[in-house]
Amino acid sequence: MRTDGNLGRTPTYFPNSLGEWTDQPDLNEPPLEIDGATAHWDHRVDDDHYQQPGDLFRKMNAAQRRLLFDNTATAVGAAALHIQERHIANCTKADPEYGAGVREALSRLAIVRPVKAKIAAE
Repeated sequence: MRTDGNLGRTPTYFPNSLGEWTDQPDLNEPPLEIDGATAHWDHRVDDDHYQQPGDLFRKMNAAQRRLLFDNTATAVGAAALHIQERHIANCTKADPEYGAGVREALSRLAIVRPVKAKIAAE
């Protein structure tokens, strides 16, 4: 059992809205000589994170899309509004109809977000 607070409320995933856990390039391993220099591939160099999900979305029929919209709205509906908007923006980058469908499902299902409670100082 941990008794050190286990990082408290610090998000333990990256990327996150608070800028925690950013990369530290100075801690990377040095390039390894194989047949010329090689190093770790930074997946953020390629900015195409939306082609593949967009292609999959465009292969779905109307019923599959509706289920995707409803499942997504249910999953992100309790999140803070700025998180919902960011997710809609990401869906829109994959396909504008995908983003619009998620936005419509969130409105239609009227997911109620919990009221943010004040946290007592520790």
